[in-house]
Amino acid sequence: MRAVRFDAFGQPPYLAEAPVPEPGHGSVVIKVGATGLCRSDWHGWQGHDPDIVTMPHTPGHEFAGTVHAVGEGVERVRVGQRVVVPFVCGCGDCGVCRTGSAHVCPHQWQPGFSGPGSFAEYVAVPAADFNVVELPAEVSFDVAAGLGCRFATAYRGIVDVGALRPGDTVAVFGCGGVGLAAVMVAGSRGAHVIAVDVSPGALELAREVGAAVTINSAEVDPVKAIRADFPDGVNVSVDALGSVTTAGAAVRSLRVHGRHVQIGLLPPVSIGDRATVPMHVVIARELHVLGSHGMPAVDYPDLLSDIATGRLDPGRFLARTITLEETPAALAAMGGPGAPAGITVIRP
Repeated sequence: MRAVRFDAFGQPPYLAEAPVPEPGHGSVVIKVGATGLCRSDWHGWQGHDPDIVTMPHTPGHEFAGTVHAVGEGVERVRVGQRVVVPFVCGCGDCGVCRTGSAHVCPHQWQPGFSGPGSFAEYVAVPAADFNVVELPAEVSFDVAAGLGCRFATAYRGIVDVGALRPGDTVAVFGCGGVGLAAVMVAGSRGAHVIAVDVSPGALELAREVGAAVTINSAEVDPVKAIRADFPDGVNVSVDALGSVTTAGAAVRSLRVHGRHVQIGLLPPVSIGDRATVPMHVVIARELHVLGSHGMPAVDYPDLLSDIATGRLDPGRFLARTITLEETPAALAAMGGPGAPAGITVIRP
């Protein structure tokens, strides 16, 4: 099969011939129909997760396709089935997985990081009965691959972690892939959505997918702007970017007993003597600060149902499709200026 590989962190990726993987006990091999190109793939190539990547390495963690082969012990998944796979796979045996939280399994396996990923014609997935999700006929491979670690993460952060209710006011800080998805999901749930970003283009997209109000934080103080319209603050805030500035502003925009959902990744330590989250505000207003990371396979059916019925249209974020031959250059380009907006899908 053809697969994109790199032999060392930061070294040029290339297209190579590789053996088709064989399914081990409990695992399946999926023929990749489409796979998303994500900045997390670029981070992996740059060596930002050096402890879990073995060389030579094939990246790719957002994908959908058709089951090609099934290993011994697999009972639910069958050859020929159209499927999608979360970007974090659980072991299926531990207590965390048994409670339905496979996305934070302490023994998790991540395609394209823990092992060979989906920038290839075929990819193997362990614990298949636990991690593989059947794809409705109404959802294309391109759309399913675009869910990946952006849309699915935003969906769970808004619906499950943030416990959004119709009529809630929601402020989304950062309108990149995750933030725009959060805007669309919140709008589809009957929320009044405020989108905050420094890019006029991103704010225009936010308006198109459901934001009732947009704020350019390069021009005004977003907290003051939010409280000008909502003096008591908002019900839910989301930091979809991940910075001390956005996390702090998002928390300060909340009303008493408000809920903050942190999706954007933050530095592992405080910067200087500033806490990432203004805890004096958390205490004074009795706020709820919630972390959200990915989505387990068990929760995918609700998301897929919302897409199949037209409640959500993540296809609006698909920008272009490329081939495996074009993938090495596209991956390398993610580190520079002028990267294309929207989701790039690779069709092997």
